[in-house]
Amino acid sequence: MTDWQPTASIDTLRQRAYLMAEVRRFFAEREVLEVETPVLGQGGSTDVHLASLSCEAVTPQGHQRLWLQTSPEFAMKRLLAAGSGPIFQIARSFRDGEVGRRHNIEFSMLEWYRPGWSLTQLLDETQALIRTLLPDDPGPTRQHAYRDLFLTHLHLDPFRVDLDTLRGVASQRGQLDMSDAERDGCLDLLMGLVIEPTLGHSGIDVVVDYPASQAALARRHRDPRDGEWVASRFEIYLKGIELANGYDELTDAAEQRQRFVEDNVARRAQKLPEVAVDERLLAAIESGMPEGSGVALGLDRLIQLALGRERLSEVVAFATPVC
Repeated sequence: MTDWQPTASIDTLRQRAYLMAEVRRFFAEREVLEVETPVLGQGGSTDVHLASLSCEAVTPQGHQRLWLQTSPEFAMKRLLAAGSGPIFQIARSFRDGEVGRRHNIEFSMLEWYRPGWSLTQLLDETQALIRTLLPDDPGPTRQHAYRDLFLTHLHLDPFRVDLDTLRGVASQRGQLDMSDAERDGCLDLLMGLVIEPTLGHSGIDVVVDYPASQAALARRHRDPRDGEWVASRFEIYLKGIELANGYDELTDAAEQRQRFVEDNVARRAQKLPEVAVDERLLAAIESGMPEGSGVALGLDRLIQLALGRERLSEVVAFATPVC
């Protein structure tokens, strides 16, 4: 075999180690506790747009299906409920089928939580971290409502456009047959193909007020303009790359359970495998997880930008083999 060598140079790996040390310094100065949580969990992500990996393990209870975590979110929220206070983690995370210039099936996720903080406070801290790691000033920060971006770039209101029209636009733009696609699938395709490439040039772009159907584990609130329900979350973009996804965390266990159930209903409808719900997460929320905000940041992507590399594989020791 000739492909045994690392996909990143040894010099790049030294630079990566330095940047990861800077991340730890950033949080140490702010007295945020570093934690480690299991890669394997009793439940996985039910999100229709994520593909969880699982394995069968032999445990004292016999053969058990365990899930490789798509992010450390569930276990970290259990720590929050146990009284950990502010925490961060550099975690190995897994998402099936995600291989490309900006993706790897196994990757490093930087995730942290701030009990008692607003989403605005967390957004400010996330930007501070990004600016700390980048060698040059990326420029000013600009904030956009998700809805306004669709109106500007596609001349349609993502909350009000009828599904047939949306499918037609998605089919045309994606050069795919989207005639049977669900609403969020069309919106995600258009966001990725048309809008995301325009974001984060000559500055940092922040997108807020996503559709309520895309809230995942975030709260929802009313758009003050017309009362439309929207997700209380943000995403940060730089040079057309999505870097971070922040939530005003949902602390209602009953609502979170219902969202998981709805996810699995949608998965069945799309002939996707169901994913086991993490009952320990729901029990932790029910016990009184503190209100606050959390964010997940693609650390490999940020390192890729900081070092000026074209592909994510150039900043990880061994990228997912393509054959």
